[in-house]
Amino acid sequence: MTEQVHNEPVRGGRPGRELDLVLFGATGFVGVLTAEYLAEHAPVGCRWALAGRDLGKLERLRERLAALNPDCARLPLLRADAGDPRALRELAARTRVVATTVGPYVHHGAELVAACAEEGTDYADLTGEPEFVDRMYVEHDARARETGARLVHACGFDSVPADLGAYFTVGLLPSGVPLRVDGFLRAGALASGGTVASALTALGRGPQTLAAARARRLHEPRLPGRRVRGPVGVPRFSRETGTWALPLPVLDPRIVTRSAAALERYGPDFRYRHYASVRHLPVAVGLTAAVGATAALAQVPPARRWLMGLWEPGNGPDAERRARSWFTVRFVGEGGGRRVFTEVSGGDPGYGETAKMLAESALCLAHDALPDRAGQLTTAVAMGDALTARLQKAGIRFRVAAEL
Repeated sequence: MTEQVHNEPVRGGRPGRELDLVLFGATGFVGVLTAEYLAEHAPVGCRWALAGRDLGKLERLRERLAALNPDCARLPLLRADAGDPRALRELAARTRVVATTVGPYVHHGAELVAACAEEGTDYADLTGEPEFVDRMYVEHDARARETGARLVHACGFDSVPADLGAYFTVGLLPSGVPLRVDGFLRAGALASGGTVASALTALGRGPQTLAAARARRLHEPRLPGRRVRGPVGVPRFSRETGTWALPLPVLDPRIVTRSAAALERYGPDFRYRHYASVRHLPVAVGLTAAVGATAALAQVPPARRWLMGLWEPGNGPDAERRARSWFTVRFVGEGGGRRVFTEVSGGDPGYGETAKMLAESALCLAHDALPDRAGQLTTAVAMGDALTARLQKAGIRFRVAAEL
């Protein structure tokens, strides 16, 4: 990692900007949920705006938000298209923070990251696409460090629970010693068309993802005297959780290890592994087969388009179904002769809680006293304790299950 790491807190920089926060892609499924959360939870005096390519949809959303909070009737509406560099640069110049829900990010996200890096504007997104994150590091990390922009990817269910959960766990372990942390995810929820499109796009871009990872490794500095690893692991029965643990080759472990590389608190030798946690062996076998089949189909463009067609973009589970959804990530951490069991848990992971995480991340960047860091950052590196406290206050649970 090449983040500038200092100790001085910085409270929401760029004071001369017209706006504190812009929500880009506000009329999509998760965008609407994020806008509703901001309408009900943004602090008094927060200057925020809605942005997207369709002013008519933005006007209808503003009316909907005004029913929740009459002050929202005066929200500014900004028109910008994800493919219009000039409009995005103008948008970024007007605000201190941009939060975006417009994906798949590998197709629709690069111009906004570039605009924020150039304008010194903080940026937060919901991507779970490793290729996009690595490309943005190579292309924009150095410039963002020059302008002071904080580019924070994966500010939703990808990858806040894993990143801040590991950060929380490490804080309970001795410092200055080798540490090992394993994360075990369980969830009950449905996906939206946008999430499916992003996942299938990532699965179908294996060669591009590998190329982006190789390019990133050429740009990242080595860690003299320290080692950080994120091995995929193998399927196994976890005695700690009483479940079958299936390796999850997703963005989460990469984010966790990047936090570890940037923060010495993770020790001289840190290892993280990330698993799906399944109670019954037949379910574990079936899930493995289904993921393998989906990944294989995603390599064939007609099959990938067919799979995407099964979920209509812009739609997702209704409020009743989201109310029944949940997630739990359990962590087992050990080092220096101590072992701890922790847990991060909440409600609907893909939508309700993801909207909450993105909104609170954006508000944290805009208003909280944070370490003086810039460039491409993780949530733990950029916001750490401040974002954890916000999420706890918002109802996401961080707890110590046991300490030995």
